[in-house]
Amino acid sequence: MPRAGTPDSKNKAGPGELSKTLKPRHLSMIAIAGVIGAGLFVGSGAAIQQAGPGILVAYAAAGFVVILVMRMLGEMAAASPETGSFSTYAERALGRWAGFSIGWLYAWFWIIVLGIEATAGAAIVHRWVPGVDQWVWALVLMVLLTLTNIASVKSFGEFEFWFASIKVVAIIGFLLLGVAAIFGLLPGVQAPGLSNLTGHGGFFPNGPGAVLGGVLVVVFSFFGAEIATIAAGESAHPVDAVKKAVKSTVWRILIFYIGSIAVVVTLLPWDSASVAKSPYVAVIELFGIPGAGTIMDVIVLTSVLSCLNSGLYTASRMLFSLSTRGDAPKSWATISATGVPRSAVLAATVVGFITVALNYVAPDTVFLFLANTSGAIALFVWLVIAVSQLVLRRRMSPVEQANLSLKMWAFPYLTWFAIVSILALLGGMLIVEESTRQSLLLSLLLAAVVVGIGIWRYRGGRGRDTSEAAPDADAAPEVEPEVEPAGITAGQ
Repeated sequence: MPRAGTPDSKNKAGPGELSKTLKPRHLSMIAIAGVIGAGLFVGSGAAIQQAGPGILVAYAAAGFVVILVMRMLGEMAAASPETGSFSTYAERALGRWAGFSIGWLYAWFWIIVLGIEATAGAAIVHRWVPGVDQWVWALVLMVLLTLTNIASVKSFGEFEFWFASIKVVAIIGFLLLGVAAIFGLLPGVQAPGLSNLTGHGGFFPNGPGAVLGGVLVVVFSFFGAEIATIAAGESAHPVDAVKKAVKSTVWRILIFYIGSIAVVVTLLPWDSASVAKSPYVAVIELFGIPGAGTIMDVIVLTSVLSCLNSGLYTASRMLFSLSTRGDAPKSWATISATGVPRSAVLAATVVGFITVALNYVAPDTVFLFLANTSGAIALFVWLVIAVSQLVLRRRMSPVEQANLSLKMWAFPYLTWFAIVSILALLGGMLIVEESTRQSLLLSLLLAAVVVGIGIWRYRGGRGRDTSEAAPDADAAPEVEPEVEPAGITAGQ
């Protein structure tokens, strides 16, 4: 039975329901934007310096794990689309404490991201307009994207569509020019052949161990792909949207990540100082395109704004879902006449503003500590998704399994492979270096606190069956009174 705050077959939101106005083009770009972040354009330089051309193996290995996780999440989401996504599935599979814990950890991750991305975006704009203090630009960016999220989910979708479109056009252009340069078809650029892949110490200049370390660097670049399964709940056809998003994950990772990184390490020596600083700028300069730095600033700013936009959206929807399940303040389940959980958006925004302020007031102490507490949450989320899928799939009858519209490949073998791989990555964080060790330990500390609260909160029970208790759990969130202009109806 359809219930308030979760997807159904209606195209428009009814009273107390989230809007269903995200279109297929919005969801396609949200899925793409979730994978392409500023980390690809900026952070990839450090990864290349660490592993050399062998970083391609690291991207492929990390990408394969993400593809498996998305397939598992897609199976659960296609069977039962939920705004709470994996948090809801964890509750069903492991108990209410699990849904409570992973939901709050995930929301915390994206709230911390708001502080990081707002500061990064403000730094770029400040370079263009130095007369205005950087903190003012951070405030402006936060306010702007808060307004788009409060207005309607359609406005969020439109902003994300155009942000993602710029990133996609930029990467496709980069790939086309890169392939042309590799084959000697670009005037003024000499075809490098395989010299940069096999020279300068070989394909694995720092040994296979460096590639394993590189996996830890790049794996977090893929976090965000799961946003599409959350956003699908606010589309007219959530199941179709989930299936398309999950199935497209493979080619998105292959083309956008592995393809563009392959262009970089083929055209330029991996140990070049320009690659370490900004690999994409270095390649654009190689093409002879003037203003490479400014072009990349625009692309990175677009990525930052996209991340801010989707981060605020994702955090607010998770807080909303937690509220409808009784795991967050009841007021956060309030839905406006346009189908937006404004209280949840504002709750995420308030904490987001605090993190932005801390990033300026105490960047190397308080904010660094908070950021480190979220460092391993991506891996925690993926692990919970894999375990939840394993449990829920095994509970199904043969008939139910046969009727799944989207299935995990080679179940349960690839599910177990993903679980072991994620555990190995967590072990790698503990062993590889001091920075990842500290991040993992602080993340584990935060997780222990949240899980402890969840277990204490729901002690004595294994958690409800959400499919049966749904009407009580999510029944009729309050609707904000809102005066709408003539001719404009809710959900449009």
